[in-house]
Amino acid sequence: MSILEKEDERRNILDILKNTRKALKTDDVLLLREMSNKTIHSASMYKDPDSIAIAVTVYALSKVIERKDYREREGWLPFFNKISKDIERAILHLEKDQVKEFRLAMRDIRHAATQLSGHLKIYVRDIFRKAQVNKASRLYEHGISMSETAELLGITEWELAEYVGTTGIADVDLGYTVPIKDRINFAKKLFEH
Repeated sequence: MSILEKEDERRNILDILKNTRKALKTDDVLLLREMSNKTIHSASMYKDPDSIAIAVTVYALSKVIERKDYREREGWLPFFNKISKDIERAILHLEKDQVKEFRLAMRDIRHAATQLSGHLKIYVRDIFRKAQVNKASRLYEHGISMSETAELLGITEWELAEYVGTTGIADVDLGYTVPIKDRINFAKKLFEH
């Protein structure tokens, strides 16, 4: 079952896309990152390719928008206009429950860099690739195995392992618990009255 078949998750994705549209219009990089992070939760719970694609796309857009110098390069305006139109298309198709068309609009956003030329094309493609690795590390951090995460995002386990090793994600102590003495004191307080 796709996450898009769940009404509450579909509304959540619509909200994320509408906020993405707003953030693109207002240059709000932080809102874009927030929307990407919001999507990772669903992606990790359901291992859903649609959520993963949205998380990667929105995060990559935040990185592209963040680079003000890109706007001076040839091809920027048509690229930005195309992405904006594709976000709009994705929203409209999802509102009409046209899942296939929604997925095509999302794919078109990810492939918009192929229509660029020169250095801007290289930069934007690199950003989208790094966004895949970054979001893969977040899925891994949420407990999905390295091999499954790499497969879901279309990257190699080596790329993911290298990134995780440099970020310290693998060093997080997941087995931390509250000391016994503190737990006993907390339990005692629950029964006092």
